[in-house]
Amino acid sequence: MATPKHAYINREISWLQFNERVLQESADKRVPIIDRIRFLGIFSNNLDEFFRVRYATVKRVVDNDPTGNEMLGGTLATKQLAMITKITIDAQSKSLKILKDITEELKSHNIYLINETELSENQSAFVTDYFLSKVNPELITIDLNTVEDFPMLKESAAYLAVRLVKNTSRSKLSRRSQEVHYALIEIPSSLNRFVVLPLENEKNYVMMLDDVIRHCLDRIFFMFDYDQAEAHMIKITRDAELDIDDDLEKSFLEKISTSVSNRKISDPVRFVYDKSIKLDTLTFLKEKIGIEDTDSVIPGGRYHNRRDYMSFPNFGRAELQYDKIEPLPVPNFEMEVSVFDQIRSRDYMLYTPYQNYAYVIRFLKEAALDPKVKEIKITIYRLANNSQVAAALINAAKNGKDVTVQIELQARFDEESNINYASKFKEAGIRLVFGVRGLKVHSKICVITRETASRGLEYFGFISTGNFNESTARIYTDHTLFTAHKGILLEVHKVFDFLETTYKVRKYKHLIVSPHYAESTFTRLIQQEIANAKAGKQAYIHIKMNSFTSYKMIDKLYKASNEGVKVDLIIRGINCLIPGVKGMSENIRAISIVDKFLEHTRMFIFANGGDPKVFISSADWMTRNIENRVEVGVPIYQDHVKQELIEVFDLCWNDNQKARVFSAKQDNAYKKNKKAAIRSQFALYDYFKSKLD
Repeated sequence: MATPKHAYINREISWLQFNERVLQESADKRVPIIDRIRFLGIFSNNLDEFFRVRYATVKRVVDNDPTGNEMLGGTLATKQLAMITKITIDAQSKSLKILKDITEELKSHNIYLINETELSENQSAFVTDYFLSKVNPELITIDLNTVEDFPMLKESAAYLAVRLVKNTSRSKLSRRSQEVHYALIEIPSSLNRFVVLPLENEKNYVMMLDDVIRHCLDRIFFMFDYDQAEAHMIKITRDAELDIDDDLEKSFLEKISTSVSNRKISDPVRFVYDKSIKLDTLTFLKEKIGIEDTDSVIPGGRYHNRRDYMSFPNFGRAELQYDKIEPLPVPNFEMEVSVFDQIRSRDYMLYTPYQNYAYVIRFLKEAALDPKVKEIKITIYRLANNSQVAAALINAAKNGKDVTVQIELQARFDEESNINYASKFKEAGIRLVFGVRGLKVHSKICVITRETASRGLEYFGFISTGNFNESTARIYTDHTLFTAHKGILLEVHKVFDFLETTYKVRKYKHLIVSPHYAESTFTRLIQQEIANAKAGKQAYIHIKMNSFTSYKMIDKLYKASNEGVKVDLIIRGINCLIPGVKGMSENIRAISIVDKFLEHTRMFIFANGGDPKVFISSADWMTRNIENRVEVGVPIYQDHVKQELIEVFDLCWNDNQKARVFSAKQDNAYKKNKKAAIRSQFALYDYFKSKLD
């Protein structure tokens, strides 16, 4: 059966619908109020990244297609740009209303967000002193009337566009005329965006750094003769795509470094401004910056760069935030004894942030010190700022271990960090591998080789759905399998062989490896479910991922649905599949969970006639993950781990508090039923806690 013409949700529109779910969290009064403000910051940060990457990509298509007929996901690219801008303007308007409501509600908690017009005499003195001592030394102020070239505005930095007006004629007989002077102030990113003022009458007051600057404009422009001054915020977003040159004499490290540097001066794709700005100022700025018709121009409120709301002060008010959870131990997995001895006898599954990420660090530290460990191989995609993972690897190299690190220099927005870590690794004598030209390495794998007199060579390792990053492990949900399964770990070695000798395509019995085998392996698993459904056997597919954009895989699930296979999907972000359509996807259900933690796990469960096959993977079902990246999925063989993953999926699927239902309406409706309330992220913590009893 042919797939209907309108069988997919547009990728970019689906992403914007995901960010709408983030915005819903900021409006949800079940969420503690300070966390609601922080969700506004996440919403804004997501939007910045969307324009830097996705909008910029569509804009490149339009710029390179003079006919304007290029199609993307079934939609004209030019039309798509217009749709994105409209949806974004509506979302921005909604976010401003939510922010206003939150600001009012904060007052009931004795927290007041005030501007420069609302200061008391004592507050005014404090703010002026703060400006002179802290802010003014950091300010970069540019007189736009005297500079020959308009300054290059930094990507996503916040600026105040200042308009100074001198009234030149006040005669009753003559028309009033004005001299207008323009200036630009860059809001210092080195300072906290929120300035906490002294407590007054048991009330907490906080002020935006922008308003501190507005309050002290006369301290900045005292040398100018003007009658009035106004300052409105603007910011631009630039194309974040890396253009890597073909110079054969440059190393890959040099090429990435140059490309990251060039990103800072790439073309603008979005211009956001305070909608109360004067028209002549707006026209002047757009002309000087070079804003084009295909750029997204977004009128907004008084404040931009609202991603800074992610660090809104808490005033020591724990009751206004989510309770911090204490990560739990993995049952029967002890920190005080050798992790290798424990993994040798059975597999262990770690589920962060509910369980303690310290097991990963403990594994690497033991490997660094164990004299019997000869070799460590690991892939790195994103590391924490002060990474214990990196420290353990460097320690291992200093102890004479043969350490190989495959580090992905093109991990978007972490390129500079990874370049710095690559330099540190190289200095420590660690062997660096930069992977395969044209393929990002997104797999999360580690294997060590240990040699003993009694056992000979033995292998230990871990395979994960998430980055080896102890910072994000506190807020991202991810699974990590610790195993000594020789067949699996020898195949992990094969992946590293491919990364180092790219012309050799290996065969795999256990692992699901992109780009060579992921599509064919998952197709075979889906086909088996179809065969089982036809034979009257138990047939279902349960999948949990971040994003689902591969039309090939969507079509395969549509076919499975039409053959009677029950499909349940939990997709946090982009989902191009339309569930519940008669004759196409009536046996498919799909939800998204957005809550306290960021759902990041990739899990695949196939009924297999009653003997479920379960996998975790680093890969979503996106074209890039299946065809253009090196990804690794691993089967779960041991029954206790397999059963735990099945129960975790079921708990998530039964969420009726924070789950939204995917449908053709794309309305992000909450999943509602008459069953007992289940908020899966809270229920999962209780589930793992109960295993310790």
